[in-house]
Amino acid sequence: MNEVQFVVPGQPVAKGRPKATKKGKLITLYTPEKTANYENLVAYAANVAMAGKTLMLGPIYLELDIRLQIPASWSQKKRQSATQGLIAATKKPDFSNILKAVEDGMNGVVYHDDSQIVEASQRKRYAETPGVVVIVRELDLESA
Repeated sequence: MNEVQFVVPGQPVAKGRPKATKKGKLITLYTPEKTANYENLVAYAANVAMAGKTLMLGPIYLELDIRLQIPASWSQKKRQSATQGLIAATKKPDFSNILKAVEDGMNGVVYHDDSQIVEASQRKRYAETPGVVVIVRELDLESA
């Protein structure tokens, strides 16, 4: 089974909606800079973890552990409750938009395209050290 694991460091970033600019009669769409920078960070972390491995071409299982930074304004007691999982990370960034940014950042690095993802498991929580733990596994459906 082909598998790769890595951590994308820092506060997770949600995939931003495409922006449009108009020059004369021409309208151009572009990815917001913050999103592009985060997808590049994902690609870099994935590339280091791949260490020369070939792209996964089969169906993919993706697991994400999204760890959000605890707000600095929270009391020590509230921070401790958050790290113990007693406070759910219900604030932005949105779960699904972080997932999309991570998936897109791995295109052409870990797998050919994120359309290969057929199974996924993910969670979003608070942690002392923010980041996203990523596990990508190529599935062997024929032997199952």
